[in-house]
Amino acid sequence: MAEHERIPENPGAAPAGPASAWAGQPQAAPQPTIPREVPLLALSESVLFPYMVLPLSITSPALAQVIDAAAVSNKIVGLFARRPRAEGAPPPPLAEIPSIYPVGTAAALVRMVRLPDGTAQVLLQGLARVRFLRVTRTQPVPYVEVYPLEETNASGIEVEGLARHLLHQFERAVQLSPHLPQEAAVAAANTPGPGALADFVAANLNLSLEERQDILETLNVTERLRKVARLLARELEILEIGQRIQAEIKEQMSRAQREYYLREQLKAIQRELGEKDPQQAEIEELRRRIEEAKLPPEAQREAERELDRLASMHPAAPDYAITRTFLDWLASLPWNIATEDHLDIDAAQRILDEDHYDLERVKERILDFLAVRKLKQDIRGPILCFVGPPGVGKTSLGQSIARALGRKFIRISLGGVRDEAEIRGHRRTYIGALPGRIIQALRRAGSKNPVMMLDEVDKLGLDFRGDPAAALLEVLDPAQNHSFVDNYLGVPFDLSQVLFICTANQLDTIPPPLLDRMEVIRIEGYTEAEKIEIARRYLLPRQLNEHGLQPELLTVPDETLRALIRGYTREAGVRNLERELGAICRKVARRVAQGNTEPVVVTPDQLHEFLGPPRYRYDLAEQRDEIGVATGLAWTEAGGDVLFVEASVVPGKGQLTLTGHLGEVMQESARAALTYARSRALELGLDPHFFEQIDVHIHVPAGAIPKDGPSAGITMATALISALTRRPVRRDVGMTGEITLRGKVLPIGGVKEKLLAAHRAGLRTVILPKENERDLEEVPQQVRDELQIMLVTHMDEVLHYALLPKIPVGAAESGVAG
Repeated sequence: MAEHERIPENPGAAPAGPASAWAGQPQAAPQPTIPREVPLLALSESVLFPYMVLPLSITSPALAQVIDAAAVSNKIVGLFARRPRAEGAPPPPLAEIPSIYPVGTAAALVRMVRLPDGTAQVLLQGLARVRFLRVTRTQPVPYVEVYPLEETNASGIEVEGLARHLLHQFERAVQLSPHLPQEAAVAAANTPGPGALADFVAANLNLSLEERQDILETLNVTERLRKVARLLARELEILEIGQRIQAEIKEQMSRAQREYYLREQLKAIQRELGEKDPQQAEIEELRRRIEEAKLPPEAQREAERELDRLASMHPAAPDYAITRTFLDWLASLPWNIATEDHLDIDAAQRILDEDHYDLERVKERILDFLAVRKLKQDIRGPILCFVGPPGVGKTSLGQSIARALGRKFIRISLGGVRDEAEIRGHRRTYIGALPGRIIQALRRAGSKNPVMMLDEVDKLGLDFRGDPAAALLEVLDPAQNHSFVDNYLGVPFDLSQVLFICTANQLDTIPPPLLDRMEVIRIEGYTEAEKIEIARRYLLPRQLNEHGLQPELLTVPDETLRALIRGYTREAGVRNLERELGAICRKVARRVAQGNTEPVVVTPDQLHEFLGPPRYRYDLAEQRDEIGVATGLAWTEAGGDVLFVEASVVPGKGQLTLTGHLGEVMQESARAALTYARSRALELGLDPHFFEQIDVHIHVPAGAIPKDGPSAGITMATALISALTRRPVRRDVGMTGEITLRGKVLPIGGVKEKLLAAHRAGLRTVILPKENERDLEEVPQQVRDELQIMLVTHMDEVLHYALLPKIPVGAAESGVAG
């Protein structure tokens, strides 16, 4: 059954919804006899208590028929609350009896007024609680059979005490609530009986439908008083919190007004006494700091202009805080603060040797700078760029340089920076503008000549916000950075005394104009002997200290370090080596924590116990000489590596297949190798038309890894000619070099990294282009002594060193020699 009821705002009426105002004094009308069958008035969100009155505005025709039926009979209806409909559930059909609560109120129709718009104003008064039994009929309106319910335990000392407590609490609620008139407390005091008092208080509380229905269904007066008292206590707590919040707000407003008046009075007193106000004192403090900073003339003029603007502004003006922050930045920058360089070259060399093993070229460059600085004080700092694989000590080397020079060290990470404003700063017109990272770093350093490390300069990004690499062109140019202008400051700052050190893993992603401004120093990977020395001197003592172990508790001999390097790490640097040493220290620390303080000497056989099975095979070289498989050397960001090139010949029609995720340059090298083999068919003992009857497939394993570059040219040609001539390739020979169509071997890059990779892989012979002979000076002497390096100029020499004689036909079926 659908209905629409509205609760009018009547101070003398009893609203029965959640926003209950004063319910009015219970009406002591004479009790009529309640018939067993009454019309059903089912309302949503409405619960009527006995002796309470409820005004309704009837707009629904169905409800109007129920009221009319009651008006022509005994003027009594059964008012029951509807159960809430589930969210999203459709309304019931009009002809269906709605779902109602089992207990309701028999109500008398006190007054009904018809209005011209068809609605009716009805006033109902509750008579008694009734229980719903059944529906007797539905036409013309629904009738239900009910019987009256009687209260229990309506007298006694406990009931009297609960009633007095409830009345006292309700009087407090009337005082605190802005919605209840003072007459409500008087009406509650004159309520006849404890049960009626509980109903009256419940009718005037802001309760939900379920809570009101629960009070209506409670026939035990003692229990009803307790329930209403609990609900009233909750309402009192809410009212007290609201009153406290209102008082705090009023107090804050009063305090703000009082402070305003006091400030105005203070200003007047200060004017009379000739004293300065706080704003003026702040401006004078800024002026003093700017004078102490000894700004350059242009910056000084800008600071004075902004100070004058600040003095004429009101502190509440929007630009006041912006100007104040700008002046604070100007005053806090180290315009004329510099640390004194330690020009003792021997002491600097000792510090560099203490912090880093080997890296002689880098150390010599720093010592050269110190020597020139000792002779000429106004020399500009170099722009160094350390390029090398991860874990070789590029960042820590910058800290050692700052320590050797006696300068402050500051690091700026540029990896992933995509906004030009990160370097040059934001203009002051933007909200929350700040200087760029360069100026911020100088403020943190507190001197104008720190060692500033620009880390990961090869990983700068580029998007619609500008090119950070282009912004670095001015920063890293010694001829321009003496007048670097940050967008936020708007005045030049001298960066010429800063020692900039950049780090990168590769040079390909650095823009050429930026690379041209830097002095590149390559830091290649370490040899096995160098790693052992670094682990003994630096890594193991540091890990012992970090894990709280005394040096005598753990000993790792050199042969164990060698086995650890060969079986558990494969890197150009020493970062993973330090992690593995840390894992060993954790195992020993656990033993010590459990009470076992015996010294531990880790042998190579015990590495399995501490670190698990070996992850890598040291000797990467092939175990036997094979046909069509050649060993090449490659350069990666993580150092050198070994790759194998496989070639296979099958019957076909002259098709060349290349697999292994090869780049365009590498594919071109494979085609050049095939063309060279065809041009040298007679010299190689092949039929000049051999290619018309076969297909050639060249594959480079690890197909998920992209590979490119021309340095695998002679490796591909060797593998291909081996497959064509059935001559095995020596397993202990590695090679690198670019090939031309005439068979000439051209130079390549990354010689040191490739030779270190060959040494790690256990190769014995390396074939290099003759023109790379000059690069051998950078290769450690130990590696050169243990490798036989063959310098070649033509492919014929490569085949001479790399291929073995042709194996017999019977043994050739397996493709293996030896």
